[in-house]
Amino acid sequence: LELTRRGHDLTLYCAQGSEVPGVRLDEVPVEAEISAALVRPGGTTAERVPAVARAFEAAFERVRARGADAVTQHGFDAEAFELSADLPVLHTLHLGPVVPAVVEAARTTAAAVAVPSLTMREAWAAAGVAAAYVLHNGVPDFDPGPVEPGEYALIAGRISPEKGVVEGVRAARAAGLRPLVVGAIYDEDYFTAHVAPLLGAGELLPVQPRERLWRIMARAAVTLMPVRWEEPFGLVAAEAQVAGCPVVAYRRGALPEVIAEGVGGFLVEPDDFEGFVAAIEQAAGLDRAEVRRAARKRLLMPACAAAYEAALEVVAR
Repeated sequence: LELTRRGHDLTLYCAQGSEVPGVRLDEVPVEAEISAALVRPGGTTAERVPAVARAFEAAFERVRARGADAVTQHGFDAEAFELSADLPVLHTLHLGPVVPAVVEAARTTAAAVAVPSLTMREAWAAAGVAAAYVLHNGVPDFDPGPVEPGEYALIAGRISPEKGVVEGVRAARAAGLRPLVVGAIYDEDYFTAHVAPLLGAGELLPVQPRERLWRIMARAAVTLMPVRWEEPFGLVAAEAQVAGCPVVAYRRGALPEVIAEGVGGFLVEPDDFEGFVAAIEQAAGLDRAEVRRAARKRLLMPACAAAYEAALEVVAR
């Protein structure tokens, strides 16, 4: 949307049923089998799912038919690299090198590769992939309005072990706050066995429209990210700060790049649960107007779009 606002003629090729207001969509039908390709860090992930190849084949054929000066490609699939080899494409890797087939495709591609953080550049370099660009994600600007924070701690994002949802719920209660979990259940076994038993009525919401999630963030006492993996970026942390909500997170992955220590929240050494609970209480004392002001200087979408624009201009040459 921001690239469109900057005057570019943009088409978003996406799965059928996608909703992105303000952008021209070209929706590609996808088969139910494609869900088997969902990447589950630390769990089982299918290396090759034929439906993925068919979906990318259809999408890239439409790109060729319509024509494009440059393609910004965000699918984390080996097929996305292989089937677009003849196109002027910039591939952004939004996860670390966790799927061997994707690592090999990224290692052997002649196309430009980008990552969302310095942390991910180092991780991919160790796997033999040199990222030409570090393009931090951005957050659309929005006005949460005058709000009073509630007595709840927000845990947002996919519900899976690497996100530390269980630790977040327990930490919220230990700090005297009601937990609110918002997100899609990626790991049904994990949710059923470990998360659901900890939650009471009204403490779980499904995926929300982004504007609704931002309002929930603006009213949360704190957003919690006790992650158990090397977070590739941490968009929830960026969104929360822009909403004026302080973030408490373990110092993992790119979160130190996203959270302004002592201004937008606090970082705690990994797995220090007592320190995490203490940081929640500390975060309550932060100036929420300053949390938002500082975040808007660093994390808004225009800077992200400008960086992509510059990279895509090189790709288009």
